[in-house]
Amino acid sequence: MTLPAAATPAAPSAWRIWSAAARPRTLPLAAAPVLAGTALAWAEGAALLWGPALAALLAALLIQIGTNLHNDAADHERGNDLPDRLGPLRVTAAGWASARTVHFAARAVFALALLLGLYLVAVGGWFILAIGCTSLLAALAYSGGPRPISHTPLGELFVWVFFGLLAVAGSYWLQAGAVSASAWLVGAALGLPAAAVLLVNNLRDRDTDLRAGRRTLAAVLGDGGARRAYAVMMLLPYFSVPLLALSGRGGAWLALLMLPPSLLLVRRLLNGATGVALNRQLAQTAQAALGFALLLALGVLY
Repeated sequence: MTLPAAATPAAPSAWRIWSAAARPRTLPLAAAPVLAGTALAWAEGAALLWGPALAALLAALLIQIGTNLHNDAADHERGNDLPDRLGPLRVTAAGWASARTVHFAARAVFALALLLGLYLVAVGGWFILAIGCTSLLAALAYSGGPRPISHTPLGELFVWVFFGLLAVAGSYWLQAGAVSASAWLVGAALGLPAAAVLLVNNLRDRDTDLRAGRRTLAAVLGDGGARRAYAVMMLLPYFSVPLLALSGRGGAWLALLMLPPSLLLVRRLLNGATGVALNRQLAQTAQAALGFALLLALGVLY
């Protein structure tokens, strides 16, 4: 009697592979500061230029996707994705795609971002050129090179600068041809909860990161220090709201609607959420960061 052969697990579809590698849940954090910077420029008297606004939004998303792809392959090559890692699946580590293929995809996405960047430079000049070049170089340096940013305590600073200050300032500049003090303030505020997302990620992976030789901010600060730093990153942005309101953007008070959820997230982390519970913390932190950015963008228009 011949027994039937065991069923072979179906290989994941190409769509599943590349959607997992692109990590779409991170994309709203790239889009939010572009929307906020554009809205603020419009509120402060600039004409709304749809072409540069949409190109800046798409370029930000492409740079984020390219960074995610590069990070997926580079971390696998360095042996950082250990079997007990608690984070989301990495397609290279799972064997769904080779590191070479994922690197090629990252370069293709960066090339598309560069093409959009050429148009944005034609619109915005030297300031946009400087932001675009540093953004692409930083995206490559985040997981590449002899000392990747992601292996150091500077990752959260990287996020604050590029997902906050420069993203808002660049989007504002494309509309207005200059950057106001309020744009820098909004950029500084939006960058902090975005950095808090990375901090939760690194707190979750602290033990495996240390074994892999990564000295992230969470590893340097220790468990308690990282949790307190998270509280600062989540709550300090709300001090920007009265400053914006007093400068004439009274609708900025709308962003305070996200304060109660942010306080709940801070309390949960300070009370000791650990392990896989930090995956939920990370997702909800990203949602809170996006909610704050969108409410602030909507509020400054009134």
